[in-house]
Amino acid sequence: MRCCHKYFTICSMPVVSATYWNHVYGAQPEEAAKDKEGLMTMYNIGKNMAWLLKCIALGRENGLPHPDNEKVLTNFIR
Repeated sequence: MRCCHKYFTICSMPVVSATYWNHVYGAQPEEAAKDKEGLMTMYNIGKNMAWLLKCIALGRENGLPHPDNEKVLTNFIR
């Protein structure tokens, strides 16, 4: 997991994964269009996001609420 995802996870937000890092490489749009691995990763993350959104919607429809998480803060200055 990349370090920027930690801000989503500490707020109890779901993080959609893919098959590799979600990047497409190229200096120009036509170069990026040739990045087959990057484009496939974007396709896969799109499918995974659609699936997760459907799961969340089904949960809500069936009365399954988001967990109400409790939080305890630690003071590292003692």
